[in-house]
Amino acid sequence: MLSRSVLHLARFHPSKSVTSRVVHHNWLKVNIRSASYDHGSSSRSQSDNAGDGHAFSTAATVIGGSLLTYLIVKKLKDDSAKVYAKQVVSPTKDIHQAHNELRKDLPVYAMEDIQKHNSPASGIWVTYGIGVYDISSFVPKHPGSDKVMLAAGSAIDPFWHIYQQHNTKEVLTLLESFRIGNLKEDDVISTKDQDNPWAGEPKRHPILRAATERPFNAEPPPSMLVDSFLTPNELFYVRNHLPVPEVDIKEYELDVEVELNGKSKSFKYEDLKKFPKVTVTAAIMCGGNRRGEMMEVKPIKGLPWGPAAVGNAQWSGVRLVDVLKAMGVESDEVSHVQFEGLDTDPTHTPYGASIPLSKAMDPRGDVILAYEMNGQPLNRDHGYPVRVIVPGVVGSRNVKWLGRIIVSKQESGSHWQQNDYKSFSPSTDWDTVDFKSAPAIQNMPVTSAICSPASGEKIKAENGFVTVKGYAWSGGGQEVIRVDLSVDGGNSWIVADLDQVEKNTGRGRHWSWSLWTAKIPVKPGQKLEIWSRAVDDNYNGQPETFKNIWNLRGVVGNAYSRVKVEVK
Repeated sequence: MLSRSVLHLARFHPSKSVTSRVVHHNWLKVNIRSASYDHGSSSRSQSDNAGDGHAFSTAATVIGGSLLTYLIVKKLKDDSAKVYAKQVVSPTKDIHQAHNELRKDLPVYAMEDIQKHNSPASGIWVTYGIGVYDISSFVPKHPGSDKVMLAAGSAIDPFWHIYQQHNTKEVLTLLESFRIGNLKEDDVISTKDQDNPWAGEPKRHPILRAATERPFNAEPPPSMLVDSFLTPNELFYVRNHLPVPEVDIKEYELDVEVELNGKSKSFKYEDLKKFPKVTVTAAIMCGGNRRGEMMEVKPIKGLPWGPAAVGNAQWSGVRLVDVLKAMGVESDEVSHVQFEGLDTDPTHTPYGASIPLSKAMDPRGDVILAYEMNGQPLNRDHGYPVRVIVPGVVGSRNVKWLGRIIVSKQESGSHWQQNDYKSFSPSTDWDTVDFKSAPAIQNMPVTSAICSPASGEKIKAENGFVTVKGYAWSGGGQEVIRVDLSVDGGNSWIVADLDQVEKNTGRGRHWSWSLWTAKIPVKPGQKLEIWSRAVDDNYNGQPETFKNIWNLRGVVGNAYSRVKVEVK
């Protein structure tokens, strides 16, 4: 029985449902006495999406988020928490099951009792399994306290059923330290009441190396990237933030709203295909690409991406500028285009991001609403049926499963626009960071990566040389004009051959990566550290070390690429 706890969450999201017509998310589907409430629908509220300087995503901040470990470690440094941890974590007690165990030393509460404790004044209580927890003292210390309040007086189970990073010994130990009672049996959310939101996930190629399974985030082996100028669809890296939506193409609609002139219109899939079709070849790179290398300097909370969270593809669709002009939109240097996906969290909050309207309206900006990838319809992992492609811009702005476009004076208020995908000084930490002080990443910096050989590999020389291959790319449409390699710590450099590049696009429209090859002279038994650095046509180059560009989110990691190898 879920009843009032779910309705409590529903009150925070009263807006138009778009995805209820087109997408099945397998969220909680339970009967509420005489009514039924389905978390498969979608809604949007700018105020709900907005976050404070430290806020996480709406669902992820219900006692947690991608940065929760930091808070836990900090709390566990307190003597009281250390003592408690020793008490609850023992060889004979499984902390992963503690929330489902009846504590006979604690009272029993009904859900209606818990609902009364939904504010700082009344105390902030939540439930998880059969456990009742008073988190009043925790909320003020939490960076996303405004988002935590979405679960105040109700259950966090729907959120943690999705954000499974909470299922760790440290997180559960922290939660159990706040336990004050047991939930009345009739009010407990049973796992039998919860459809698995991951049950409809698409099948993936087994060669993809998963950083997380739920949501699915994976990259191919780096050596495969340099085998083809266009990355095969099945081998293109996958970056998902939420479960992949299941879209009914017959009912699909893309809602376009222009706050500047008050116009709005819904486009069917076939309506979009009536606009002139264009094809743009562009690389898409995750903002956290190569984060794993940055983590070697100092720990970072985030996915440990290697150098393969990037791919290059031909994207076909319609120009966004054509759609916006049809809606009466004119260029405006201070306005924004917000994008919302059909992928939503348990509170109906969609993934969202935005780009400057000036980029969208620039015919040379080549922003398209893509429905094909390398000549084939988009597959589900890559945004079926429609996604936005914003060439030269960080991957997080290339919103998949596009359900809504809003032209506004305001930037997107989503977590991923306001409180993630921003970079800071290496000296900024989670105690001092102010996300409002930094702009959202748009154009990516110049970078290169050695994809073959792999670090630690023993390689065979041919005629006294070893072959090194990799990619180079610069955001903003800048052309890579040179890739240099060194095996002696930068004392001397070898210029690589740019084998596969995009030609005849004109200055400022080089959206594709460049694949390069270099021959390095070596001696048998020699141990090498090979460096690569790229230079674009603005003569921007890569920084030498990750130490100098380390940042607490591990984004825009473009230091020299380095691999250590031994010659057979």
